[in-house]
Amino acid sequence: MKTIFAGLLLLMATSIGAQEQARTFQLADAPRYSEETGYGYDLAATPEKGSKAPFFFSVRVPDGNYKVTVRLGSKKQAGVTTVRGESRRLFVENLPTRKGQFTDETFVINKRNPRISDKESVHIKPREKTKLNWDDKLTLEFNGDAPVCQSISIEPADPSVITVFLCGNSTVVDQDNEPWASWGQMIPHFFGTDVCIANYAESGESANTFIGAKRLAKALSQIKKGDYLFMEFGHNDQKQKGPGKGAYYSFMTSLKTFIDEARARGAHPVLVTPTQRRSFDTNGHIRDTHEDYPEAIRWLAAKENVPLIDLNEMTRTLYEALGPDTSKRAFVHYPAGTYPGQTKDIADNTHFNPYGAYQIAKCVIEGMKKAVPELAKHLKIDPAYDPAHPDDVNEKHPSPTAGRLVYGSVHPGKTSRKQLRMGTGTSATRLVVGRQRR
Repeated sequence: MKTIFAGLLLLMATSIGAQEQARTFQLADAPRYSEETGYGYDLAATPEKGSKAPFFFSVRVPDGNYKVTVRLGSKKQAGVTTVRGESRRLFVENLPTRKGQFTDETFVINKRNPRISDKESVHIKPREKTKLNWDDKLTLEFNGDAPVCQSISIEPADPSVITVFLCGNSTVVDQDNEPWASWGQMIPHFFGTDVCIANYAESGESANTFIGAKRLAKALSQIKKGDYLFMEFGHNDQKQKGPGKGAYYSFMTSLKTFIDEARARGAHPVLVTPTQRRSFDTNGHIRDTHEDYPEAIRWLAAKENVPLIDLNEMTRTLYEALGPDTSKRAFVHYPAGTYPGQTKDIADNTHFNPYGAYQIAKCVIEGMKKAVPELAKHLKIDPAYDPAHPDDVNEKHPSPTAGRLVYGSVHPGKTSRKQLRMGTGTSATRLVVGRQRR
């Protein structure tokens, strides 16, 4: 009985409650994560002194937004550190520190699990059960050329923090596996501590299945007055056939549900047209492959007086600026043998690598400045981006990354694919994919 009671006290002490003050974790003597400790090094091996290997650190916390401060640097070595949270949401990008130099970086991150109430939960897919977004832990990833971190401080975010809920498909989702990436996991990098990005998007979802899986219900259970609800659908919706289906039929009904439910709670809906696919005609122009879905979204935005970010047009400009050949370097196009376990060429013309995702995130930011200026006022970084003049792809490759790799299918998240976990055991390998720089 004494052992059980002591264990309960420890769990209470190490799980940050909604009203608890900041907890600071010193990494030099931190344990491995366990249910007993409730915090510690996780997923990859605990870094040894002087190590340049990526590592992960997890803390068990309830659902909510958290203010995180990481003290980056080391007394014994120089460092270059990138910090991501949960499923590879970008917060700190390639930050250099000299030997003996320390710098504090603060950001706000959203943590969630599938539970909506005692009787209701999100219907997550089997593949999502291994993702870092849907568990009871807040997980931070430290990578880069030489990741160094002295301490981590975590506390509940101020209730006034604006939460931006992202709803969409695989072009928006927090991709859990290299070399796939999406714009939704790059967006957090551009905001400071007064905005939190909560990315609820999932691969394969359409507007109606997003509702059916109770993903919208989960977001609505967390949303408050003044928050934002972004919607980017169309890729999978156009595949639905049958009576009542179509851009101006069931699709409109579903999007109207998002709009009405957000407004009923005092939140602001924002419509986003779907990203173009990489499909060029013989003249080097992008073919429209989304039928009338983008135009239907534009029509609904005008009818309902909802802000519109026309990502469909901006990505057309972006891909044509890159051209038929160079644009491959914005997508998951890699010859066999590029990564461990990759036995076949990957030629994915829908999903982005980190470079492509970062360019599209900049497009979203530009669209936000025009369509949602009140939200754009909170930008920490204003990239001043023109999709007709994208960042030089040669300067964006390569960059060391950590993460979990999946091969065997060009569509991310298929359960049939063989998973390779980075940074685990003695055979850990550091990989090179796209660099994300301002």
